[in-house]
Amino acid sequence: MSTALDGRVAFVTGGSRGIGAAVAIRLAEEGADVALSYRDGADRAEAVVDRVKALGRCSWAVRADSADPAALSAAVGQVAARFGRLDILVNNAGVGVLGPVESIALADVDRVLQVNVRAPFVATQAALRHMTEGGRIINIGSCMTERAAFGGGSLYAASKSAMTGLTRTLARELGPRGITVNLVHPGPVDTDMNPADGPGAEGQRTFTALGRYGEPSEVAGAVAYLAGGDGGYVTGAAISVDGGFAA
Repeated sequence: MSTALDGRVAFVTGGSRGIGAAVAIRLAEEGADVALSYRDGADRAEAVVDRVKALGRCSWAVRADSADPAALSAAVGQVAARFGRLDILVNNAGVGVLGPVESIALADVDRVLQVNVRAPFVATQAALRHMTEGGRIINIGSCMTERAAFGGGSLYAASKSAMTGLTRTLARELGPRGITVNLVHPGPVDTDMNPADGPGAEGQRTFTALGRYGEPSEVAGAVAYLAGGDGGYVTGAAISVDGGFAA
């Protein structure tokens, strides 16, 4: 039985856990072959690869620190060479440093901007060498760019806010080439970076309209829609999957 993404190849940065892993698995369920990058935790990355392969799709995990532009660009090229094409790029890898603005070290600023801002730009540049009409670029943002519900998130919110400008301008630039560029803003989602039973979870939960954390699979569903044929007329858009956090 054919599925929405049959014959397509996706690359998910930071795909070894959390939202990235859920996206990789969902895209495979939709028919795509899926590559993913990871910085550490090779065992987790290989576990995602195994789950994708169990769905009858090809998969591969490549170690690449998104803070290293040369390594990230090379990883994109390796994926395209290994699979023979690249149709979908999901810029998911991200880091967060929270705390009072006075307490944030310059090294933390550099690391967050390298991973959350520069890496999506670099990965997109590299992917466009291989992407043709019908290509999809999907950036992962944050509900914190839509609503400043609490303090301590200035650096993270600033880095994710940059994705709005990048997404919109790239949508204009790449539209004539038949490539869409969109942004997904997750809210509080139950991952090991922000567990639903963590110390700040109850406060985050009360900021949502639904009164609960989201599941990584719910974010992955939005990504799958944008990656598929039904999302072909959507570009330059920001879709919130945040339980009403920004409502």
